[in-house]
Amino acid sequence: MANQKDKSKENQGDQKEKCRLDKWLWAARFFKTRNLAAEAIESGKVRVDSDRVKPAKEVRIGACVHIRNKDFEIEVAVRGLSMQRKGAPEAVLLYEETESSRIRRAEIALTRENEHAQRERGAGRPTKRQRRQIKGFTDSF
Repeated sequence: MANQKDKSKENQGDQKEKCRLDKWLWAARFFKTRNLAAEAIESGKVRVDSDRVKPAKEVRIGACVHIRNKDFEIEVAVRGLSMQRKGAPEAVLLYEETESSRIRRAEIALTRENEHAQRERGAGRPTKRQRRQIKGFTDSF
């Protein structure tokens, strides 16, 4: 009986030290559903300590998780574990973004901002005046 109680206490301690990767990504609010998190892991968009893993991989505190999505690319260190999805202020406590990741995201945001609406006049679709000129030119043949 005493052995069983000791083992159950050990198992409870182990559960607090590790968590499934797909559950952790969902609880840390990187993905809206566990299914989306699992699909991202399966497709190789999520790496733990630079290794490709499966959704059931147990994540531990201190692990480095690299997440690549269409909207962002982020590298975080695991600071806490949770099996439940909570509010955003609590979810932020589960991870800490690395300094290199912050710098890279800031650079990407800056270039994205600078590239927006950088089209010279007349470089895209023809204007109404240009369409008339094209129509007049092609109709003359």
